[in-house]
Amino acid sequence: MKITIWGCRGSMPSPGPDMIKYGGNTSCVQVEHGDTCLILDGGSGIQELGNALNPDTRVVNLLLTHLHIDHIMGLGYFRPFYNPKCTVNIWGPTGSNESLVERLRRYFSPPFFPVRLKELPAEIYVFEIDNSDFEIDSFRIRSEYICHPGPTVGYRVECGDSVLSYIPDHEPALGSSDFPHSTEWCSGYDIAENADLLLHDGQYTQQDYKGKIGWGHSSMKDAIDFAKLSRVKKLILFHHDPLHSDTTLENMFEQCTANKEFGFELALAREKDTFTLD
Repeated sequence: MKITIWGCRGSMPSPGPDMIKYGGNTSCVQVEHGDTCLILDGGSGIQELGNALNPDTRVVNLLLTHLHIDHIMGLGYFRPFYNPKCTVNIWGPTGSNESLVERLRRYFSPPFFPVRLKELPAEIYVFEIDNSDFEIDSFRIRSEYICHPGPTVGYRVECGDSVLSYIPDHEPALGSSDFPHSTEWCSGYDIAENADLLLHDGQYTQQDYKGKIGWGHSSMKDAIDFAKLSRVKKLILFHHDPLHSDTTLENMFEQCTANKEFGFELALAREKDTFTLD
């Protein structure tokens, strides 16, 4: 499967000359195999992804981790929604008080957005998930609730023997009293275990994290510890803070990784980077 990053910024878009290398668009990742396209999250990066899709695309599968605005803000500008010949299937976590459809309708309604969900020309189907296993063509997918405010899931996407784990908003240090030394009760572990590629929240420095415990995000160090605990083959640090410039991100990364061996590859997420898992 081919994986393309269309947005890896967290919290809000941050365009500008200091953010060119790693990009300013919020979370959106495309996964392709054969004629099947999965889209993980609908942040601002989904606009450009939609423009790049083949105009003859008839089915799009959109998997939302949660409904915080940075992960859905691009939906209203996603071209396939306005194609009456296109079917858009949406998966997302069920809520305790409101259905997924009701929460999506809140975004697709004035004053937040001028076009209502029911007015979109595409044929739209919405599927609620929790700790679920399901299939989309040749993809086998597992969703699991993780540590982040509000109903939030991570995704494990398998195709053949290849495994992608996508956990863009995650605070694993809250999931276990013995993190990162034990897998027991470790949030997200079953999603990430032995993954070929893990895209994981790495928004903070360790010092910044001390003042933001419970906000639902991870320090780079904790993300690396989580990847080591999960025995992944490659870690891509995701969900960059909107205030962190390219230089700041590289300094953070250097401080976490200099002169250390981890037993797996790791790098900073960057818009338009692609990965192929055979």
